[in-house]
Amino acid sequence: MKLPKTPSFKLHGKKAFVAGGSRGIGFACAVALAEVGAHVFVCARDPQALSVAVASMNDAGFNTEAIQLDVTNQAEVKRVFLEIGQIDILCNSAGMAIHSSSLDTTSEDFDSVVNLNLKAAYFLAQSAAKSMKGRGGSIIQISSQMAHVGGPDRAVYCATKHGVEGFNKAMAIELGPENIRVNSISPTFILTPMTEKTFSDPVKRLWINDKIKLPRVGMVEDIMGAVIYLASDASSLVTGTTILVDGGWTAD
Repeated sequence: MKLPKTPSFKLHGKKAFVAGGSRGIGFACAVALAEVGAHVFVCARDPQALSVAVASMNDAGFNTEAIQLDVTNQAEVKRVFLEIGQIDILCNSAGMAIHSSSLDTTSEDFDSVVNLNLKAAYFLAQSAAKSMKGRGGSIIQISSQMAHVGGPDRAVYCATKHGVEGFNKAMAIELGPENIRVNSISPTFILTPMTEKTFSDPVKRLWINDKIKLPRVGMVEDIMGAVIYLASDASSLVTGTTILVDGGWTAD
């Protein structure tokens, strides 16, 4: 009997673009993709953090390039994609959260969160998809467990992440004939500089520990396997969905 061949998780010869790649989850994703062979364009706004991240990856022998870019600037996003040419993988980890009661949300905070988490994510995916036409590829949005549930003081954040899941499904339908897959990863609370304030609050930490069913919180390493899977041929029939890396948060 002929044995089935296990699909490759390797990304040699592939080009990956990681937005928000200088810190936290985005940096872990960039490292993961580079470690399995991809040429990684690491994109971030902060030039100093970007320089440190890319230098550390190149010192480890990875093939990476730094791109200083504010992904909310659509004109600059288009220019960068024209400059780098075709890519095979987009991983968008650029995002922010401004938490407040829905009764206290300001218009300015609403616009800031929506502009980065939803609008920029949409048009970044659009630019990536255009560069993948005729070749295929994988678009991966770093979403959130809050794209599938609600949470206190997170109405705007939840709205943006629910929105990402919505346009991902529509793009997956439209781009399927081009062999472009569109998926997301939905993490629980991950220990990063961005979440440090939340974890340091005893009440919020108790809430997190109670909702996560496994006996620990998330680490950036928990996301690395998922991003490799979605970027590689191992997930070649996976599109229009999300991988929940939430420790069972949404199992209730």
